Amino acid sequence: MSHPQAVTFAPGSRIEVRDEEWLVRSVKTGTADGTMIKVVGVSEFVQDVEATFFTALDAITPLVPEETELVRDTTSRFRQSRLFLEAVFRRTPLPRTERGLALADRFLLDPLSYQQRPVELALSGLRPRILLADVVGLGKTLEIGLILAELIRRGRGDRILVVSPQQVLEQFQRELWTRFAIPLVRLDSTGIQRIQQEIPAGRNPFTHFKRAIISIDTLKDAGQFGHHLDATTWDAVVIDESHNLINTGTQRNELARKLAAHSDALLLASATPHSGDKESFAQLISLLDPTAIANEKDYEPDDIAHLYLRRTKISPEVRDQMGDRWADRGPSTPVTCAAGDIEEQIFDELTDVWLAGKWSDDRITGQHRLFPYTLLKAFLSSHRALHETVKKRLREATGTERVALTRLAELTTAMTDDDSSKLRHLEQQLREIGVGRGSDIRAVVFSERVATIKWLAEVVPARLGLKPNAVRVLHGGIPDKDEQQILQEFELAGSEVRLLFTGDVASEGVNLHQQCHHLFHYDIPWSLIRIEQRNGRVDRYGQQHQPQFRALLLTSARVDAKDDRTVSAALLRREEKAHRTLGSAHAATGCFDGKAEEDRLVRDLLAGRTVDESYEAAHAEVDPMADLFGDVGSAPETTEVPRARVPKLFDSTRDFVDTALHEIYQDRPEDHIDLRREDELLTFLAPPDLVQRLTDLPRSYLRNHREGEQLRLKVTFDRTLAQRKLDQARQSRTPVWPEVAFLSDVHPMVDWLVDKVLIRLGRQQAPVLTADVTDPVFLVQGVYANRLGQATVVQWMAVSGLPDAPTIRPMDEALPAAGVGPTMVNRVEPVDLAPLRALLPQAVAAARQHLAGKRDEFDAANAAPLREHRARLATFQQASLFDTGPAPHRERRRQRVQATVSEQHDLLDRLETDGEPLLRVLAVLVPSGEQSAA
Repeated sequence: MSHPQAVTFAPGSRIEVRDEEWLVRSVKTGTADGTMIKVVGVSEFVQDVEATFFTALDAITPLVPEETELVRDTTSRFRQSRLFLEAVFRRTPLPRTERGLALADRFLLDPLSYQQRPVELALSGLRPRILLADVVGLGKTLEIGLILAELIRRGRGDRILVVSPQQVLEQFQRELWTRFAIPLVRLDSTGIQRIQQEIPAGRNPFTHFKRAIISIDTLKDAGQFGHHLDATTWDAVVIDESHNLINTGTQRNELARKLAAHSDALLLASATPHSGDKESFAQLISLLDPTAIANEKDYEPDDIAHLYLRRTKISPEVRDQMGDRWADRGPSTPVTCAAGDIEEQIFDELTDVWLAGKWSDDRITGQHRLFPYTLLKAFLSSHRALHETVKKRLREATGTERVALTRLAELTTAMTDDDSSKLRHLEQQLREIGVGRGSDIRAVVFSERVATIKWLAEVVPARLGLKPNAVRVLHGGIPDKDEQQILQEFELAGSEVRLLFTGDVASEGVNLHQQCHHLFHYDIPWSLIRIEQRNGRVDRYGQQHQPQFRALLLTSARVDAKDDRTVSAALLRREEKAHRTLGSAHAATGCFDGKAEEDRLVRDLLAGRTVDESYEAAHAEVDPMADLFGDVGSAPETTEVPRARVPKLFDSTRDFVDTALHEIYQDRPEDHIDLRREDELLTFLAPPDLVQRLTDLPRSYLRNHREGEQLRLKVTFDRTLAQRKLDQARQSRTPVWPEVAFLSDVHPMVDWLVDKVLIRLGRQQAPVLTADVTDPVFLVQGVYANRLGQATVVQWMAVSGLPDAPTIRPMDEALPAAGVGPTMVNRVEPVDLAPLRALLPQAVAAARQHLAGKRDEFDAANAAPLREHRARLATFQQASLFDTGPAPHRERRRQRVQATVSEQHDLLDRLETDGEPLLRVLAVLVPSGEQSAA
């Protein structure tokens, strides 16, 4: 069955609706009201107005290529024609069959191929749905930005939702804007208030804000957002720290499944993507491709190789490209802190009463056996943490346990700050590295216990002569707005912050490396994974100084006391060895779940094993995930990341923007928008329709660019200048974004100029320009699409040899051969348009015949990944026949499998190239009078 309306419209083409002319920006088929077409107004009464039309609700008339009006271009050097063609090239989405990167080197970052590999993987599949599982610090945010930019260039990134931990919302938003010029509205507590102020009550906020970033804990509030998510579809969803989604039945898991079902592209990111359980990891993979794994208990690396990528710092491609962009980490230095008298008394009490099992009248079993280790870990953190733990337990304790707890409470109450050996050594170590009044040296101090964090923040500044505003405290009880403010201040070179006391809330996804390379473990988590996560805050891509790690280890003179030498010192050595020899802690733990790792260790300690014996036993067991994650990304890459073949008429985006501004403002942009040039810097007053495209950015950012009632934008194409401005922003005393934006190809200003250029020509007009040709050459665009409205084939054709022997050659070869470029001279020669109009239908017919002749070839290129997916579908469906569970279980699984297979087949059908091509005559090249005479 043919579905012609799926290919009637294409981005960049013109349509007539409600007696007005509109420029198509994007197309989506299959909605409840037919094809959805997003447009911007072209004709006088709707110029620059953005609108959305549906084929079932409006009469939408496409423009017929044979009726194209040919017009002479009288602009200097055929500027209008060259701009128009370039704008069409830029506006036309790359087809699904184009797997190469179009924008790999167009952003404010080092173009490293290892960071481009995930883009290559995402574009190679049926849909861009992958898990980015690189270890801590390799730059997953940059990889995500590259993928999103490519999707935007392909017309598949209009609606984007990023879901991340709340403490990294601002960081993630800022990185996507400063590095890639992708604006996201931040829906933290302040953003939610903005929703309530700007849009009517009950309206779906995700239709109002088409690109947003929100924390998973905010979004999982079903009462506030659930019904809106059910009614929202996305081009791309990003879920950072996605290992938090694994547990089936949780709100986070249900949210992830809802988002996966309503998005084309899905990017999951996590340095710790699984807990060591194949079934739970299979559930995470099923979000990406529900048919990849037929048996959740038994699957192979090849089953999921198309869905994830994991590399470490020692992976060959990473190691070879890192150079001086990431300083090698220093040693993890243990700082031995000998216990004082009262600390020894507490060790005695813990050893003789609690770890000896003499603290209860009842038989100690189950979880109760773990409580002595809870007390031990609290004490190894601080006496304050132990005191708080004891107080909580005392509320319900009775008998012998109450007596034992009371004794601990008396000891911790009697202990003063001066009795704390670790506190003294922390002060000494901070002084040794230079932290103090008048120094710029910074350090971050991690602790597992909030009581310890708060206590250290109270007592340490005075001991070092620091003012209270030189210290910040971060833990899970801090509001999201304050969390982001604290992290920004610690990152700024100009701020007064010198010490950050934080818990493990800052151990995932947070950048602390810009102004800091000293990290202290005031206490050690009993997990290599969590130690690695902490270290990764300063040991990450972009660190210019050697990261330095110190761990404060409390030791006892008592031989049988379980002090920090028992566990913490051993873990510190193991983490460092795993990092240097294996690239990540995972290889030394057999799992990615810090809690599971710690629980296993405590069980082994209770059983009498040492730390080394525990980890050796874990390695002796069969690791169910080793075959899936053992060697991914470790093989050297020898192939170049493929590049897209895209026609262009300007050497750079800079040339396009500069020429477009002069065309739009009739060579007087200085007068119309107060354009000023200072070396590589452009500043100008943004017109209202451009300001509208920037409203997703923080109000504070826009406020800082106000000049009276108008917005003055400062932009540059120069990476050096943009990086310097970014560095200067980091030198600020208060959190600010760079005042100068880097103009990437996806910047809203470039997008705005493309639209402006496209509407310069009249309705269905194509320019005629003289060039270095011997006979007329018709430039024709041909687009095949699937039933989702996505381009599957885009052909740029130069048709010549009319009328007798039409020939077709690629447009990107014909244009330079004809000398079409900035050195052209427009002598404004008279051109007889009548013969060209007579040839126009024949040019369209020749292009259509050419496309028809290559249809099988096009279909084969598009069908290859579809065919592979159909084969996986068959395997997936077949495997369900061998389910050996109980009959009710088998029936539920059969129904679930059948529903999945049906949905996937429907998707595959919609991804097939369908219907007739859309053809557009873009321009005509004709020989000059001198050539004709010759």
